[in-house]
Amino acid sequence: MMKNSDYTLNWHTQIGEIPKTAWDALAQPLQTPFLEWDWLHNLETSGSVTPRTGWQPCHLTLWKNKTLVSAAPLYIKGHSNGEFVFDQQWADLGYRLGVKYYPKMLGMTPFTPAVGYRFLIAPTEEEAKITDIMVAAIDHFCDRQKISGCHFLFVDPNWKTLMENHGFTPWLHYSYIWSNKNFTTFNDYLQVFNANQRRNIKRERQSVNKAGLQIKVLKGEEIPHYLYPLIYRFYSSTCDKFYWGSKYLTRQFFEQLYPDYSNRVMLVTAYQENDEHKPVGMSFCLNKNDNLYGRYWGSLEEFDCLHFEACYYQPIEWAINNNIKMFDPGAGGSHKRRRGFPATPNHSLHRFYNQKMSYILRSYIDEINEMEQQEIEAINADLPFTKREITLNLT
Repeated sequence: MMKNSDYTLNWHTQIGEIPKTAWDALAQPLQTPFLEWDWLHNLETSGSVTPRTGWQPCHLTLWKNKTLVSAAPLYIKGHSNGEFVFDQQWADLGYRLGVKYYPKMLGMTPFTPAVGYRFLIAPTEEEAKITDIMVAAIDHFCDRQKISGCHFLFVDPNWKTLMENHGFTPWLHYSYIWSNKNFTTFNDYLQVFNANQRRNIKRERQSVNKAGLQIKVLKGEEIPHYLYPLIYRFYSSTCDKFYWGSKYLTRQFFEQLYPDYSNRVMLVTAYQENDEHKPVGMSFCLNKNDNLYGRYWGSLEEFDCLHFEACYYQPIEWAINNNIKMFDPGAGGSHKRRRGFPATPNHSLHRFYNQKMSYILRSYIDEINEMEQQEIEAINADLPFTKREITLNLT
């Protein structure tokens, strides 16, 4: 515990030490669902985020009298797995300079490459003042514990500007993001594509129908309890087949989504005819306000184009019908660009406490960011859109 005039700072090794109602009073108003207490608590109590897995919770809270006025979900990391911002080159540089890169301080929602991370701050407080206190506490902690650096990933764009003023260096990245341009039907969405890609998408959707699969989109209370354990089965299958070493979440994590977090969950399920209780494929999404997030997917058998239908087309159709403005389908996959997901910039923020590392970061980051910007522009210039749509995306 640290005192700061009218405020009290606390560090926590588990989010369960912090009252849910106090935390969510700050997190619920945000667009992102991934900073809410239930999601973060589930990560810890399910055994997905623990010191044993290399994620030591080290959450910071700021209290005014007995009222929580600010919080930051933070972790001490001994590796860079599960972050989706690949900083191994910085770790290698530290090794060559004789600087111990790990442990490091990390601010993000574990295993979640979705934009929105920021300090949680009560609207009654002065944001700049609270940020000063929080940053100073983090700097002091890292200095005392000999932590090499502090890194915030997939940050809220507005918060990025504030943190740059506090000396954090932005590193540019990109995600593939779908935006709802006031579409009223799925066919409206198809009109942004050139004729060849429109035909291709229609063919892909027809392939799923020809396989005799029935698709159901289930949201919140519509999802039967028995489907939650099955999410892990599909997630696990995909990790084993395509992403060895990336099975970060436990079965218990998915089971514990019900009932306290089920209001955020959306499932796209694929069934063979007359077998509604045994899905052969499933994609797992989260919805909050007018944002939709694709997280995990899996299929127990190979069906042509089912991945595209369950992970892109059905969520997009649902998003259009439910006035969703933004759909983030998840990490990776250049195939997303062929289906209406332009490369969209996002940023991480970095501070090294070693002078040599800090100097090199600041000396080369502009060049690194310029190269990343050029890649974003090249990707978006090659989208299978109509000429008019390409022009709109590049301006």
